[in-house]
Amino acid sequence: MAGFLSVLKRIYLTLYNWTVFTGWAQVLYFAVKTLKESGHEHVYSAVERPLQLAQTAAVMEILHGLIGLVRSPVSATLPQIGSRLYVTWGILWSFPETQTHVLVSSLVISWSITEIIRYSFFGLKEAFGSAPSWLLWLSTFLLLYPSGITSEVGLIYTALPFIKNSEKYCIRMPNKWNFSFDYFYAAIIALGIYVPGSPHMYQYMLGQRKKALSKSKKE
Repeated sequence: MAGFLSVLKRIYLTLYNWTVFTGWAQVLYFAVKTLKESGHEHVYSAVERPLQLAQTAAVMEILHGLIGLVRSPVSATLPQIGSRLYVTWGILWSFPETQTHVLVSSLVISWSITEIIRYSFFGLKEAFGSAPSWLLWLSTFLLLYPSGITSEVGLIYTALPFIKNSEKYCIRMPNKWNFSFDYFYAAIIALGIYVPGSPHMYQYMLGQRKKALSKSKKE
């Protein structure tokens, strides 16, 4: 029974990784194509659907960690996925005024290249038990992680005046719950979290890469 469950787990994770890989490959293809043909103002409209699907699918990785399907700690997975979902849905989708900003291009290219490499690595590892060692040595995240984070912060900042003027997602008193919520200040708090959170996540990822490379050398 244990053997059957192990095989089932590998089949599921293989399908999951390659499905999301396909989504991010579409994002990169449409982003680059649109940049060349139409300019950065049209990138979001070209990648919107595959971007939303690929990024939202990452929620499953939190569930994978919670039920022990993978060894990645939820404490590391949750903030990274949460911040990306916030930018994808809480900023770009919610405030169309941000969609033509040049930072959308740097955002989706940074995210997509990083994720194409990551999902292909895990897809091959689950399917065949190992992945080519050169995938481990790819250090694109050393540059793309900071550019992605910078783009996220820049887009949240760009959205602030639109958030304030629209009052979207705000809850004003009086109401039956006796509760108020201001999305504008929530966005400012989110920006504040990036300050200590981003260096911490970057150091964590560097440590994970070092461990993986060390393990690869021993094998």
